[in-house]
Amino acid sequence: MQFLVYILAYPLLWLISILPFPIFYFFSDFVYFLIYRVIGYRKKVVRENLALTLPHLSDAERKDIEKKFYKHMCDMFLEMVKTMSMSPEEMERRFHVTNIDLVLDYAKKGKSVILVASHYASYEWLLTINPKLGFQGVAVYKKLANPYFDKLVRKIRSKYNTEMIETRKAIPTMAQNQRNGVLSMYGLASDQSPKLDRIFHSMKFMGIEVPVHTGAEMLAKKYDLAVIMVKVEKVKRGFYEATFLSLADNPKDFKDFEITEMYLKEVEKQILAKPEFYLWTHKRWKHRIE
Repeated sequence: MQFLVYILAYPLLWLISILPFPIFYFFSDFVYFLIYRVIGYRKKVVRENLALTLPHLSDAERKDIEKKFYKHMCDMFLEMVKTMSMSPEEMERRFHVTNIDLVLDYAKKGKSVILVASHYASYEWLLTINPKLGFQGVAVYKKLANPYFDKLVRKIRSKYNTEMIETRKAIPTMAQNQRNGVLSMYGLASDQSPKLDRIFHSMKFMGIEVPVHTGAEMLAKKYDLAVIMVKVEKVKRGFYEATFLSLADNPKDFKDFEITEMYLKEVEKQILAKPEFYLWTHKRWKHRIE
């Protein structure tokens, strides 16, 4: 059944990927209508998250953010599909990096790094900048249940020579690369809710005390990796801009969880500035600490 679903869906995905951009975004508007107006995908979760984290806004203001979020979410996931057929030149035009020299300096010094990102703006197109950075790019991701779609997503995300590894393989991969002297950049999205058996720290995120992922900081200290954050902003529809921010050159010099808190405070700033570009469908605040 999983293979049948895949072979039926793949031609449609390829067709979507080759649509000219004006028609592509017209199709995204249609998908938005289905997802938001007809299906109501995770609408309850989104509304609960917005009410919980943005209580200072009126119902009308939160409703406006909700609509903008769903439009952006449809754009973003279809843009991942669009990556299948986009040329590097077109991607370069649409995804701009403002201060790439910050990362290149680490590469020149032979210092491997952990790159922490968030589920904000375009975390899918972020993977396309790998060839510019001077590292072996390694992205840690959660494997999809359907093995055929998992393979497709890995193929799309690996188009720009980023190595995709499952979460459980992160530590063995880092250990092996360190032994072999491979200059690497490990990308992790660390802003979602951790599993209950992996909770080591909690903090206020968007005003709510919640458990937080600490894996990036722990791995950075274990393998002496510099920690860089990338902040992606949506400039306009179909165009994004990424900025790097150095959090810790020598993570062992920082108190436990200090780097994690620095990172999440930066994520919070982005969300408060333009909340419609955060991924509100995730149950980020499900393990609230009262």
